[in-house]
Amino acid sequence: MRSGTQPDRRHFLSAMAMTLVVAEQGATILGTEHRAPTMVTPQASFGPLRQIDAGVLSVGYAEAGRSDGPAVILLHGWPYDIHSFVEVLPILTAAGYRVIVPYLRGFGPTRFLSAETPRNGQQAALAADVVALMDALEIETAILAGFDWGARSANIVAALWPERCKALVSVSGYLIGNPAANQKPLPPRAELEWWYQFYFATERGRAGYDQYRREFAKLIWQIASPRWAFRDEAFERSAVSFDNPDHVSIVIHNYRWRLGLAAGQSQFDELEKRLSARPVIHVPTITLEGDANGAPHPESTSYADRFAGEYTHRLIEGGIGHNLPQEAPQVFAAAVVDVDHS
Repeated sequence: MRSGTQPDRRHFLSAMAMTLVVAEQGATILGTEHRAPTMVTPQASFGPLRQIDAGVLSVGYAEAGRSDGPAVILLHGWPYDIHSFVEVLPILTAAGYRVIVPYLRGFGPTRFLSAETPRNGQQAALAADVVALMDALEIETAILAGFDWGARSANIVAALWPERCKALVSVSGYLIGNPAANQKPLPPRAELEWWYQFYFATERGRAGYDQYRREFAKLIWQIASPRWAFRDEAFERSAVSFDNPDHVSIVIHNYRWRLGLAAGQSQFDELEKRLSARPVIHVPTITLEGDANGAPHPESTSYADRFAGEYTHRLIEGGIGHNLPQEAPQVFAAAVVDVDHS
């Protein structure tokens, strides 16, 4: 990727990030080797959260950094929360960015403004939440960076509203889905990786997830990041976000919608039609993948042609799993700055 036009910020972060990576981060990035990764400290905190009405939601979010700095929005996945970025945020704010980290619908303090609003977890609804939040915060354009559900939403905003997305960092690449395509069976081993999706398709699965939210989430953490030795305190810090009263409804709808077992809202039909065509993303993009990602994810060669702007894929070695921002925060933060200057 070509050099940026703001060398001071980039050189500052590059020096800081590389110092941190060499000291603490055990990833191998594009052939550069470092020591084994350390665990995120469970004491790390965002400080007081903020709340703002945005679209159909009252969104809980963390914000830090210069109010006039370039905006970065960090988007978490399931079953995680904003603490996936708790060590990414200070690196980016030190580099001069304004960083916003929202709780997705169904997580933490984010709430629906009306009891009448469908508890819809389809991909277009989650992406529309990002645009609504940007409108509420009066952010015209931002760098979007995320993983899992958050990466999918970032992909969709970059594809459908490119004027709102300055650049993109996406863990596991191109994640825009298509329920019709999902009707095609996968080989048995691949289907096994999606065991929870089939569990959620049943009422027994819904009841089981409701009853065992923490146990279920911890199991997913362990499977998705088999070499990440997270502490119970770090897990519990995120697990409280699953106590949201709409959490189970959003999660179950999300996975049933993917299989065509639950309808979406008609207001998103046109967007979903456009997404079903696998639209090309034209904004500058860096995709990341951990070498020990135990969650279902596509091969990087399967989606490279979906990125038509300046594009780089980085394989992060050293036992990095699915929750890449929390397992390798310096690497993730460096990708955000690099893509900003592409």
